[in-house]
Amino acid sequence: MKAIVNTQIFPRSLRDFPKPYMLKLKIMEEVGVIKSIEGLTAKVSVPRKSACDGCTVDICKPDEQSMEIEALNPIKARVGQKVKIVMKPYTFLKGSLIVYGVPALALIIGAIIGKEVLSLYFKEADPDILSSIFGFGAFIISFVVIKLWSRRLEKKVELKPVIEEIVE
Repeated sequence: MKAIVNTQIFPRSLRDFPKPYMLKLKIMEEVGVIKSIEGLTAKVSVPRKSACDGCTVDICKPDEQSMEIEALNPIKARVGQKVKIVMKPYTFLKGSLIVYGVPALALIIGAIIGKEVLSLYFKEADPDILSSIFGFGAFIISFVVIKLWSRRLEKKVELKPVIEEIVE
């Protein structure tokens, strides 16, 4: 008895699978008003959204009703003009991964090291307590490292949002 296989259901090779980099990512766009201009950059006031509450990407400076974004101004927009700002999606995704992924990974790795390694040196201490202390210690240190690293990245031009057009 022969088995009949529909070859159109299964890809012929790994090259036929969709690639992650082929996925279309939505560009993040915001509309705001220019508050000040400093050289090639402009500070733009944008209405605050609910997605901003948990964000720590450190590109914008939020207050209660709006946030201030420092963006490149290649179109030479002036103070008071309403403009559209565009941020590359991989910049946002990379920032989110760093802000959420690195501390979670530090917590897990710190807890494992605390339980497996430090329990060998501190035999009288409870391994679970060592695990929690070392895990949360690594968690807090990861936030400090991320904050210091993000200050260095703030200066990179290719990671900054760009003013794309004047709306009004």
